[in-house]
Amino acid sequence: MDFPPISRRDMLTRAGTGFGALALASMLAEESPSWAAPRDNTPLAPKQPPLPGKAKRVVHLFMNGGASQVDTFDPKPALEQYHGKPLPSLTLRTERKTSGAFKSPFKFQKYGQSGIEVSEMFSKTASACIDDMCVIRSMHADVPNHEPSLWLMNCGDGRFPRPSFGSWVNYGLGSENQNLPGFIAMCPGGLPITGAQNWRSAFLPGAYQGTYIDSQHTDVTKLVENIRNGRWKLEDQRRQLDLVGKLNKQHQEQRQNDPQLESRIQSFELAYRMQTEAGEAFDISKETKETQEQYGSGVIGRQLLMTRRLLERGVRFVQLYSGAGQPWDNHDAIEANHRKLGLEWDQPIAAFLTDLKQRGLLDSTLVMWGGEFGRTPVAELPALSGRDHNHYGFTMWLAGGGAKGGYVHGATDEFGFAAVEKKVHVHDLHATLLHLLGFDHEQLTYRYAGRDFRLTDVHGHVVRELLA
Repeated sequence: MDFPPISRRDMLTRAGTGFGALALASMLAEESPSWAAPRDNTPLAPKQPPLPGKAKRVVHLFMNGGASQVDTFDPKPALEQYHGKPLPSLTLRTERKTSGAFKSPFKFQKYGQSGIEVSEMFSKTASACIDDMCVIRSMHADVPNHEPSLWLMNCGDGRFPRPSFGSWVNYGLGSENQNLPGFIAMCPGGLPITGAQNWRSAFLPGAYQGTYIDSQHTDVTKLVENIRNGRWKLEDQRRQLDLVGKLNKQHQEQRQNDPQLESRIQSFELAYRMQTEAGEAFDISKETKETQEQYGSGVIGRQLLMTRRLLERGVRFVQLYSGAGQPWDNHDAIEANHRKLGLEWDQPIAAFLTDLKQRGLLDSTLVMWGGEFGRTPVAELPALSGRDHNHYGFTMWLAGGGAKGGYVHGATDEFGFAAVEKKVHVHDLHATLLHLLGFDHEQLTYRYAGRDFRLTDVHGHVVRELLA
């Protein structure tokens, strides 16, 4: 079928810029790094990083809402001494009105050969895996607000639409399985605050954007909407898709190979291929009863078990949220709410890290835990049972993928409000994670609107002490 002739405007545009476009394409091809050129014209084809990196894949356990560092991985005995009293020699800058010191309602104890202190909330994780964990107690961000802090943690910028960390990883490394998305984001019961902006590809090609999965469902047909086609056989769909592909390619060539059209074509192809493998990958009933019991019957355990199956099948980046909204944002009743959330995550994390280690996957899988910021060491008014947002100091931890196990990096002040020793900004964390994946964060760039963009913008440095 012949398409109608191009418009006069299109003809003049192509006639006037055609030779220049050819020259520009040649120049850009010469400037493109070798790892950025996908094989077989497939955006998610696997690529080798330019530097040696121990990590081959990433799992981000996102405690959205902001888990309290002084109740999880950063014990502060001084809070017990000053409980209910003003904190001496400390200027607190908080969003809301707060009162005196608020001691942690959770007990801490030392675990493993490293003797790292961890709250009872994560006793199973600490008992099984603390010597594999790199605990960063000196994290800090920019502002105490959820939206910009989630964007900063996920995309490296709290104001402008930038590609997410997972999209950068897929752009740099591709995927080892062309029948599944290279980047999957799971959130049970809905979306986290700011929704799909957390796993957006922004100006990177759409093939690198995260694919959302509502992990509260146990039926794979609800986990991945429209995963099965009840009307067409795969071979019939293939013939139909081949025809659509030819028409779309002609349409794309007439429009100077618009990248948005290429993204749409790739999404059609991926949707077709997912029908052959996604159902099996998400089906945890194929796991032994013993394995399922280790992970637990809750939704967090199911999504972590699915994550291990996805990693085994070549998915490059998996991000797991605690639930819709911001579950860890406990401005009151922090003891009950944090305890509930801790119980939901503790056993599954311990099982997941142990499972990865036993299968020989932990050394090449970088696991990251944490929220967008932490919480204050003082009680928030009026209830005096919760904590306000705190971006000045909070805790995250890494495991596997070349991170130094059994190590505590940095410290907050004696009350846990602000990072004071070996401070690590979110940009520094991103630079370090990319280094573990085999990239120089200053060289992993994408040219857009006349500028070379990168995940860390013009900031960040690799924190060498975090490396094994």
